Amino acid sequence: MFRNLFRSNSGPAVQTMNVSELKAKLDAREPIVLVDVRQPDEFKNDGHVAGARLLPLPVLATRLGELSQDAAIVCICRSGNRSQVACEMLQRQGFANVTNVSGGMIAWQRAGLPSKRG
Repeated sequence: MFRNLFRSNSGPAVQTMNVSELKAKLDAREPIVLVDVRQPDEFKNDGHVAGARLLPLPVLATRLGELSQDAAIVCICRSGNRSQVACEMLQRQGFANVTNVSGGMIAWQRAGLPSKRG
């Protein structure tokens, strides 16, 4: 649903990474901004990646000023769909270094990677 509302067919393809690649970047303390675009109750109750910043997709466009266009931004959601839409929107707004986490939190948790709750 969100993809159809916000999707643009123009522009460069969004880069993707899997959860193992994200974990490696986090472990190496690479300078990334991990943006979780799920709803607050999903973030709190379903668990999230430590250090992730909650910016729900429905309000992301109004909070772009909170992100640096020079930062490496990695978006994550439940399955990778909303975060794909978020990446496309960020690209349209001039953010050049955005990456989507394929499989989202479902893949993260299936891989047995640590999640925080609350």
